[in-house]
Amino acid sequence: MNTGSHDALIDVRNQNILIHVNGKLVPRQEAMVSVFDSGFILGDGVWEGLRLHHGVVVFLQEHLNRLYQGAKSLDMDIGVSREELQRRLYETIHANDMHDGVHIRLMVTRGIKSTPYQDPRCTISAATIVIIAEHKIPNPDKQSVGMRLFTTHVRRGYPDVQDQKMNSHSKINCIQACIQAAKAGADEALMLDPHGFVSTCNSTHFFIVSNGEVWTSTGDFCLGGITRSKIIYLCERHGIPVYQRNFSLFDVYGADEAFVTGTFAGLTPVASVDGRDIGIGEHVMIEKLQKHYLDLIKESSQ
Repeated sequence: MNTGSHDALIDVRNQNILIHVNGKLVPRQEAMVSVFDSGFILGDGVWEGLRLHHGVVVFLQEHLNRLYQGAKSLDMDIGVSREELQRRLYETIHANDMHDGVHIRLMVTRGIKSTPYQDPRCTISAATIVIIAEHKIPNPDKQSVGMRLFTTHVRRGYPDVQDQKMNSHSKINCIQACIQAAKAGADEALMLDPHGFVSTCNSTHFFIVSNGEVWTSTGDFCLGGITRSKIIYLCERHGIPVYQRNFSLFDVYGADEAFVTGTFAGLTPVASVDGRDIGIGEHVMIEKLQKHYLDLIKESSQ
């Protein structure tokens, strides 16, 4: 089944993983939360996607910064320290004998409610904390062939409607965008901002390469992506011109290369957008940045 940038090879070991639920490790088949949980009822929570490389969770402190900032924005008490959360992450990893090629989903919701209602004052328990670590390697076919994107009518909105900086469980706009892209036969949706400029994809960040320059959106209407920020940093570090700017589909269709970034797959080439082939199929800049990114991961894991 096509799952966009999260297209992964099947690994039977995932059927027997242990999942961390509120401080306890339980078998996958027994991992459950209450039907009164805030995340189930309302999507009231925050989460992070993490990657394990040679036994080290990559860029962990940046991810924890984003998680705790999101929780503070929601006036939600995670209830445990960063050190305890980090201990639980590695407890999950070690219990599953995991070392590399692992994707982790860390989820925190406001907790159990006394009744199905949105008011946070109806919450009667501590926060629900779930950690799922899976053996998950990106499908190499997606890396070689590239992704197909479709521009959706669903926009990335203003922060006074729903702040896109918040990595919340409430992702209905992204889901709507993803559905439209899937119906169009694409892998993911390309989303515009309220002004019609390119913003991001439904689950990844978007870049183009034009005349040796790397462009991405201003970041005003998208999540503060960890991988996105690392690519910008790597361009600056290696003397590659990089710009966070407004650009339109006109620029996208005429780009030399395009790619998306995310914690799971790193950099993934984009083959086409709205049926237009991007460039001539060469990935000179992408391959250069992929190498720099892998080198950075190795540096961070030492």
